[in-house]
Amino acid sequence: MDCIFCKIVSGQIPTKKIKETSQSMSFLDAFPLTKGHVLVIPKQHHKKLQDLTVEENSDLFSLVHDVMSKVDVVTGSTLLAIHNGENAGQEIPHVHVHLVPRSKNDSAGPIHSMFKSSLQLSESEIDEIYNQLKF
Repeated sequence: MDCIFCKIVSGQIPTKKIKETSQSMSFLDAFPLTKGHVLVIPKQHHKKLQDLTVEENSDLFSLVHDVMSKVDVVTGSTLLAIHNGENAGQEIPHVHVHLVPRSKNDSAGPIHSMFKSSLQLSESEIDEIYNQLKF
């Protein structure tokens, strides 16, 4: 497999590991957006979050929780980001969680600033989406 994260897990590519468990790993991002930008990944290759087993998911987010407290010390606030699939901006098709320390002066802004305009939906469109999503 030609996955950079799988190569990091196997030790083929060196990295600055922060903490790891039997199923997950965290390390400094090689192309950080801010000082202290960390990635947390499952060790098994999965393209999307919903492909993880319940156990892998639990382990991944337990590690996110642990590492978040350390990352948050850098600036006091941390952006948690997951691009879940190519259309969501996922560049490497291996689940990864970004922990990005944020500050008021980093020019990134809130999530709504990522999109050029906000979506205006009719009540019937909202109901249709609601019915597709609810359990």
